[in-house]
Amino acid sequence: MTAELYRDPWGIPHLRAGDARALARAQGRVTALDRAWQLEVERHRAQGTSAAFLGAEAVGWDRFARRARLDDTARRCFAELERRDPETADWVVAYVDGVNEGLAEGARRAPEFAETGLAPGRWEPWTPLGVWLGAHILFAGFPAKLWREEVVRRIGPEAVDLFAADGPGTSGSNGWLVTGERTGTGRPVIAGDPHRFIEDPGVYQQIHLSCPEFDVVGLAVPGVPGIAHFAHTGTVAWAITNAMADYQDLYRERLRRVRPQGPEGPERSQGSEGSQGPEGSEGPEGSEGWEALDPDGEWRAVARHVETVEVAGGEPVEVEVVETPRGPVVIGGAEQTEGVEAISLRYPPRVTEDLGFSALLPLLRAREVADVDRAFDHWAEPVNVVQAADTEGGVLHRVAGRVPLRGADNRTRIVAAWEPGHAWRGWHEMPYGTVEDGVAVMANQRGPAGPLGVEFAPVHRAARIRQLLDERPKWSAQDMADIHMDTHLASAAPLMDHLAALDGLSIEATALRDWLLGWDRRMTADSMAAAAYAAVRGAVVRRLAAHPAFAALADPPAYPEVFRPWLALLPRVGFALEHLLKAEELYGIDRAALVREAVEEAAAQPLGVWGDTHRLAPWRALPTTSYDEPGLSGDHDCVLCTSAVPGLTDLSARGPAARYVWDLADRDQSLWVVPFGASGVPGSAHHRDQLPLWLKGELAPVSTDWSRLTPEQETEKVEDDHEQ
Repeated sequence: MTAELYRDPWGIPHLRAGDARALARAQGRVTALDRAWQLEVERHRAQGTSAAFLGAEAVGWDRFARRARLDDTARRCFAELERRDPETADWVVAYVDGVNEGLAEGARRAPEFAETGLAPGRWEPWTPLGVWLGAHILFAGFPAKLWREEVVRRIGPEAVDLFAADGPGTSGSNGWLVTGERTGTGRPVIAGDPHRFIEDPGVYQQIHLSCPEFDVVGLAVPGVPGIAHFAHTGTVAWAITNAMADYQDLYRERLRRVRPQGPEGPERSQGSEGSQGPEGSEGPEGSEGWEALDPDGEWRAVARHVETVEVAGGEPVEVEVVETPRGPVVIGGAEQTEGVEAISLRYPPRVTEDLGFSALLPLLRAREVADVDRAFDHWAEPVNVVQAADTEGGVLHRVAGRVPLRGADNRTRIVAAWEPGHAWRGWHEMPYGTVEDGVAVMANQRGPAGPLGVEFAPVHRAARIRQLLDERPKWSAQDMADIHMDTHLASAAPLMDHLAALDGLSIEATALRDWLLGWDRRMTADSMAAAAYAAVRGAVVRRLAAHPAFAALADPPAYPEVFRPWLALLPRVGFALEHLLKAEELYGIDRAALVREAVEEAAAQPLGVWGDTHRLAPWRALPTTSYDEPGLSGDHDCVLCTSAVPGLTDLSARGPAARYVWDLADRDQSLWVVPFGASGVPGSAHHRDQLPLWLKGELAPVSTDWSRLTPEQETEKVEDDHEQ
């Protein structure tokens, strides 16, 4: 049966086919038509080849992707999937076939290809796995271990907890489940919003997939078949939040060179610290190789080779790729740079050759929460908290993924590869959470995943969501937008306490202080008080970061640029401000004096409203397209989590990458929205048509009635300014 493509009024694709394989092919094809540029950017990022058309700014990521061996890991995981789960492997291949069918036409629609000179390439069977891995390799925030190491080394271990907070490079989400006893219909509702870097095109694709086996609507990841994170099958729905688990380790490595073999056997020379992998030394027989020191005192051969990253408008860059028995070296290498040690990364898919794709088809086929539960037993990465509910009243609250059993030091610091006690010893059992008083709330706080992580988000978002849910005895799907858009900032309390204690201020600063003390602590875009608070907060952060007590952390080590968001002092102070202001003693810093100076500084400046400076700043692979992006409500610790970087910028690069409400009483009463639109083509009718809804907190209806959908014509005219 030929697959049929329909569109709803928002341009969202609705696909119908005779079987799951034909449906996967149709999903791949329509994604290529709607998101060709995005797909090719993600494919190249997974391969470490994006600088070839994006230029020098992409070299840092490409270097990391090569050194972390993302593409090679994807290939290994697909080969293992073929061996262990051939049905899913064949289904992935069908999706890839569809992408390859649609890419040429999709590229003709997307002006970015012409602007960069990029020709659409060919997707391989493992490409979706590479896209998934590239999108999530930094989700567990292993670079935070680099930061902790620097804090301990330069200030002391007691300072680590001061900076423990949801940092600038992590991703989170809000998610809540309300059981039937708390809804007007008597059936559960699941709602929430994933917080990620806001990208244009968006990181989630609204889609409807239907065949005789299943009929599912949800938010897919472009480039990956099926619907993994957020979906409704008609009888069961599920959603996830980031569990904040720690499942990736960093190892210091000692390497030494093995010189060509002579009559007396191989010659050795003492090397420095580095790391490599299980393949063994590469290169012709008799060429020099490298070895790494293992915990048993033995030197083991490591694989080492050099790859070349092509750079548009620049010279090619050579990348040394090294892998020890722990994993790929992501910092330093065999040939050491002065002052930089070799550090390897151990991450589960590289060890198990499993990215969890065997969960995807069972999820689509799920009919009740027990089916969802069994499907998530196959989940691997990233580690998530799952909430699910079905039409019979069943609910599920659990953690899904793969977290290694190992020593406590592995979870918090960089450990020495040559010391015993740091090996992985199997896998944690995934814990289950509870549903209390008809409600379960997750917002990256320390919940059921507590035993699996080190740092979690502050409790403010989760506590606020539960408080709001407790304000009404009954809820409907339509009510949930009120929670999505809540702007109360509980984390303002420590700074407000310092403000209340101030005296001896100028007339202008006294007036500002008194005004703020009467503020309702809502970070709305039209609020002058919110803007004033942010100005005072930013000034405090800058003064704390510049204080001599933290001077040792001002200059981060010469680590690769992809890790810099975790190592920069100013953002670290900004996100940890609550801890720093509440600490009983802070290295002798006179915080009252700093706050006084900050208030005086803010009082001397003209003030607008929060939305003047707190504006949307989405990431675009090709930043030549310019938009007048809107001002935003919300802040980092609000339920409406639109994250700025206090002290550095009020611009928001992170926020709700989608919003959803799944109604188990009637799927067509469900609601959703994304920041921009269903199409990734600039100038098309559905490129940015959902942005007004997203800004106001409104949601588009989920429609699954085929009689109300519009069949797609074989060819579609794209109304594109670039064609004018």
